Amino acid sequence: MRIRQVARQFHRTLDARVSERTRIARELHDTLLQSFHGLLLRFQTVAYLLPERPDEAREQLNGAIVHAAKAITEGRDAVQGLRASTVERNDLAEAIKTLGDELATHENADQPPRFSVAVEGRTRDLHPIVRDEIYKIAAEALRNAFRHAHALRVEVEVRYDDNQFRLRVRDDGKGIDPKVLANQGLEGHYGLRGMPERAALIGGKLAVWSEVGAGTEVELVIPARAVYATSVARSWWSRVFASKMRAHVEP
Repeated sequence: MRIRQVARQFHRTLDARVSERTRIARELHDTLLQSFHGLLLRFQTVAYLLPERPDEAREQLNGAIVHAAKAITEGRDAVQGLRASTVERNDLAEAIKTLGDELATHENADQPPRFSVAVEGRTRDLHPIVRDEIYKIAAEALRNAFRHAHALRVEVEVRYDDNQFRLRVRDDGKGIDPKVLANQGLEGHYGLRGMPERAALIGGKLAVWSEVGAGTEVELVIPARAVYATSVARSWWSRVFASKMRAHVEP
């Protein structure tokens, strides 16, 4: 009997460690690694401009310094687990549009794709936990579209229905290789794999459609009871957290 109890405790501890390592890997990808990638692009731009256009190079370098300071703050918050709400004003569409506009400026300076955000249905307040995870999923989909798709157009659709919430991110770019899509990304790259993990954590379902040369579409669907900031949602999340706590403490 004692051996079985020790075995159960060991497996619970192991599961908790695996979950924590997965969470850390996802947070590092969404903060430090993305920020360092942005810094690298800025430094490359400075190196290109410096010989003949020093004033523009200096401006880019000043921007890199600001970006580095932001990366330090994000990294500290990620390590300490104290990240503030990503969408402070609960305006998800506006936050996504701001990010997309920034990516269009910095990732595709020569020929940025046309970017748009459309909202369908009556806008509703979202549960803060779910809202932040939706934003992070949208952010990863947008980074992939702007950095890798070579698209001419990137579109985001946010839809508020009575029964569910839906987010779609579409591009008309080069698409994703079927093998890469089947393996949920390249080895050592966790963005594509992290999106469905985040969706599952908030009670949603995420699907990715893509064909080589035909673009990519990411769709996230979450039931109303889990996403909207209502008494039903609060009750639903209370049950979820209570279930998770029991999973860690029951013998």
